This record gives sequence, C-alpha cells and structure tokens, in this order.
Amino acid sequence: MRVRKRAGAKELIEAHPQYVVAEPTEWKGRWHERFGNDHPLHIEIGMGKGQFITEMAKAHPEINYIGVEMQISVVSIALDKMIEQEIPNLQLLHVDGSALTNYFEDNEVDQIYLNFSDPWPKKKHEKRRLTSKAFLAVDEQILRPNGEIHFKTDNQGLFEYSLASFSQYGMIIKQVWLDLHNSTFENNIMTEYEEKFSSRGQRIYRVEAQFVAKDPQE
Repeated sequence: MRVRKRAGAKELIEAHPQYVVAEPTEWKGRWHERFGNDHPLHIEIGMGKGQFITEMAKAHPEINYIGVEMQISVVSIALDKMIEQEIPNLQLLHVDGSALTNYFEDNEVDQIYLNFSDPWPKKKHEKRRLTSKAFLAVDEQILRPNGEIHFKTDNQGLFEYSLASFSQYGMIIKQVWLDLHNSTFENNIMTEYEEKFSSRGQRIYRVEAQFVAKDPQE
C-alpha cells in the first residue's frame, strides 16, 4: 500500500511509544511481558492502514496482536486508530517484515496474517513475494509447531502461486475460499483494500495453511 508522505508521521510515532514499539529487538522472546499476559500472539505482516489488525484485536481480546509495517506514513495512520480507542492487546512495529527473526524468537508466534500482499507479478521478483519459499522459512522459524498462515488476496495469479508454494513447502492446506464474500465464511474482518476491491465486484481469495511440525530427531 503506497500513500503520500504524511507530514509529522515520524513525530507522531515517536510521541506514542506505548503503541508503536521503539526498540522491538529488545522484546524478542519477551512479548508476553510487553502485553502483561501469556495470551497467543498473532501478527499481520504488511498491515497497511491498520483496519484489519485493529478490528481483530477489538474482536478478540483473548489474543495479542502485532501489526508490522515498514512505511512510516501508513504506520501513523494505523496509530491514529489506536489513539482514538482503547486497544490494550495491540502493538505496532515500524520495521521491515522480511527481518522478522530480529524481533521474534523461534516458536514465539502462534499465527500470521498476510492480507493483500504485493503480488510482484514479474518472475524475476518472485523472491519478494511474501509467500515465496524464503519468506515461508522465516515464518516457520518464528511460528510455534503447527503454526498457521491465513492469507487473503484479490490477485488470482498470486493466490495460485501461493497455494503451490505452500504445498511445495510441505504445508497442509486446511481450507480454501475461491470467492470469500459469496461463501459461508463468518465474521470476516476486511482490510481497506478488501472493501475497495469487493465493492467493485472483484473476487476475494482466502486460504488457511498450516506448517507441519518437524520430528525433533530428524
């Protein structure tokens, strides 16, 4: 999600370290201390303007959420939502989502959300796709055994690529929705992109994929 540079974004973020973690590397392996509980930890990589992650956190107070986003202007817009309302089980990280092992210990995360990620359609850019083998290896490292990725997109090509990538990596494809908004899926929380695309009649794809826990003796 590309947005215009927002004046004062840096200053706004720096003024609210209780919401946007200033030194996330210091909390690696200790996020339960940051939240003050032992609830499951779910993260969204590329949270955009934060509509999905804030609504998920409000709907599920029994889960801790972290939104990861590298664009400072976008982070500041998500921060606006947190300032306006009390969401104690949500934190934001202004960091690069490709370096998650810097901020999360092995097996520390319970679930990952990927929503409307950049499709990087050119073959030469395949390694940049968040569902490519390299990114899945990082996700598997920080997720608990049998952890899951929940993925949504409007891009059929990226969806088909992702299904193949999950399968080739050895993941279990638990559920697939080829037309989410015309399905029986309940309590769907939409992103800003999802609202825009679905209002145009575009099909939304969704998949839940699970890593297979490795045998410790292997």
